[in-house]
Amino acid sequence: MGRKVLQQQLVIDLRKAELKFKRAKIRSKLRLLFLFSLFSFAIIMAMGQAGRRPNTEGQSGVLMSVTATREDNSTGPVTINQIAIFENGIEQTIKNFSPDPSPARIVLLVDNSQTVRADVEKLEEAAREFAYEIYEGDQLLIVGYDEQAEIVADWTDDAKKIEESLKTFRKKGEPHLFDALKAVVEEALRPISGTTQKRVIVVIGDGLDRGSSTHFEDILGELQKQDITVYAVQLPDRTGGALRREQPKPNQVIAKITEGTGGLVFPIEEPRAAASAICDELRKNRYTLAYVPTNIIAGQARRLLITADTGIRVRARTMQP
Repeated sequence: MGRKVLQQQLVIDLRKAELKFKRAKIRSKLRLLFLFSLFSFAIIMAMGQAGRRPNTEGQSGVLMSVTATREDNSTGPVTINQIAIFENGIEQTIKNFSPDPSPARIVLLVDNSQTVRADVEKLEEAAREFAYEIYEGDQLLIVGYDEQAEIVADWTDDAKKIEESLKTFRKKGEPHLFDALKAVVEEALRPISGTTQKRVIVVIGDGLDRGSSTHFEDILGELQKQDITVYAVQLPDRTGGALRREQPKPNQVIAKITEGTGGLVFPIEEPRAAASAICDELRKNRYTLAYVPTNIIAGQARRLLITADTGIRVRARTMQP
């Protein structure tokens, strides 16, 4: 009996030892699984934070043009304490805000397509007025566009040369406005190293585009990215507001491209007033604003909003690509 009891006890002890070993093994696996899960969670959190992170002083800032005028037409400069900038609804800290009296490079982009609702003389008059309104140091380039964009007058500040070159205007073909804008941005208004000249396009047309391979939103984004301001001396809409598929109507093109870049629209009926207002504004009411953005979402454009104290009007581009 003693031997049998001993054997039974030995079997029980072995089973207990085996059970204890299995439990230890399970606990070890659970610990490994927990550590692996914790490590994976940390990686996921780090990847998530990589897309949205606060900017630091070491990262590059944003430099942009702002037009600021006082409603009482006084000449006192607007100061940094009188304006604010918001990016995606979040107020940013402005590092610098100062007047920019530098010369301007101005491209007059003139619609001389076949069906534009203005005769050649009217187009010539609208372009000619700028030749006599630009300031010392400003330069004009006149480009006519239909299916191609062609230089009518190369960069100059000589009013007489500009007048002579305007005789080459002629009306033909369809208006490829978006392609013409792209050509001007890429070829005529490339940044010049070591200069701070303002870059401006004045569209003399109704905003109609027929046949461009360039999409409107793409060229608008590029203008905003390059900080090029677009003004318009607007002609009557030749389409009568007819619905157009896959792109905005002419009036919408003019409105979006000027508002989106901080420009203004003037009627063709008063070309001298338009030229004078644009040239005066560029020389007397332009400022440079600098800030370092925070809460950046990598790879996404950010909405910009400039506000100012009562009695001050401000305009700037509406997106930071």
